[in-house]
Amino acid sequence: MADFENDDLDELDEESVVVMTDEEGNEYYYREDMIIPVGEKRYAILIPIDIEDCHCEDHDCDCDDEEIDVYIARVDVDDSGEDVYVDPTDEEFEEVRKAYEELMEEEDEAE
Repeated sequence: MADFENDDLDELDEESVVVMTDEEGNEYYYREDMIIPVGEKRYAILIPIDIEDCHCEDHDCDCDDEEIDVYIARVDVDDSGEDVYVDPTDEEFEEVRKAYEELMEEEDEAE
């Protein structure tokens, strides 16, 4: 993943950037594409942001509409009311995947 400069992040809408940190302290940057409600919980579809690979002036793009891997995260709320993104269980992941596929099928049918 690319290392970002503060100026690069300032160009993106702060609310749409999700920073995930792995066990080794490496930061990964994602753009929240959509929220999918399943039951009483919310799940975010997160798309990796790699500004260095993007050649567009508008970094909030899908360069060349390449197929990309998305990340699914459950959106919980912490004690201070802030959204916290956590890994879903395997069961939750499958439920969200099915809901996402149904949404995409509906969009395709509508076009």
